[in-house]
Amino acid sequence: MTDVATATDQWPSLPLDAWRDTQATLHLWTQIVGKVRLARCPWINHSWTATLYVTPKGLTTASIPYGARTFQIDLDFIHHLLVVQASDARTGHFKLEPQSVAQFYARLMEQMRKIDLDVDIYKKPNEIADPVPFDRDESHAAYDLEYANRFWRILVQADRVFTAFRSRFIGKSSPVHFFWGSADLAVTRFSGRRAPQHPGGVPGLPDRITREAYSHEVASCGFWAGGGAVAYPAFYAYAYPEPDGYANASVRPGGAFYSADLGEFILPYDVVRQSADPDAMLTDFLQSTYEAAANLAKWDRASLERGVGAPRL
Repeated sequence: MTDVATATDQWPSLPLDAWRDTQATLHLWTQIVGKVRLARCPWINHSWTATLYVTPKGLTTASIPYGARTFQIDLDFIHHLLVVQASDARTGHFKLEPQSVAQFYARLMEQMRKIDLDVDIYKKPNEIADPVPFDRDESHAAYDLEYANRFWRILVQADRVFTAFRSRFIGKSSPVHFFWGSADLAVTRFSGRRAPQHPGGVPGLPDRITREAYSHEVASCGFWAGGGAVAYPAFYAYAYPEPDGYANASVRPGGAFYSADLGEFILPYDVVRQSADPDAMLTDFLQSTYEAAANLAKWDRASLERGVGAPRL
């Protein structure tokens, strides 16, 4: 393998072509794990029920209720394990290694049943063209340990910067969380005002879910490993509804641009990774794109924001 990153490389390279098959397989694995959480948790607005969270080892569902018990599922990208842990101290696990989506699904369900966790999930992937049910998908079976680890290490850094950015906002805001439908880490701010009904039409996603997610005005940002019109990892930012003039707004840094294909501002990950101060550059992108959305849409910024530090009274 060329261009091998070290464990001390905080912002490792992640060329899409080098791990495209692993990315596709891992995306589907996270959908299976996320759908277990979705099947058992009470619905939370804007699909926050379903998301995963970044941990010091990988991704987690956090606690999932199961009768009087709780459990969680962790994807560990250091030791390359899937671990199921229940509140009665029973556990199950198996290796993350090259295996088909169908094998992954079967192994997860087996480990859960061993500790008396019987969860039925909707087996068809969401937000994916031509979806194949998980228990029949033998075509996606790649797992490159190095690139899975790199992806997680980038999520760690993005989660850290996104969390600091989130702390500046006292209005309604999402957690920093991983949406397995689109496989991106995101954080979203809300103006507090209702939005016009979303037209829907997102492939593989029921319109009622999309419309509830975008029921209120948002300025959202995140990290995505790439695909389609953006064939490289990138940070993104968008507003819904998009205010007049947003696409032509002046945002920072210089490497950022508006993608008409996506309706989003894009900052290539490599521009951040190779900068002298990745944290500062990424924060500048998050702040400037938020300001563009909030100013053009006339958000009440004075009542929604605060400086970094002590609680605002």
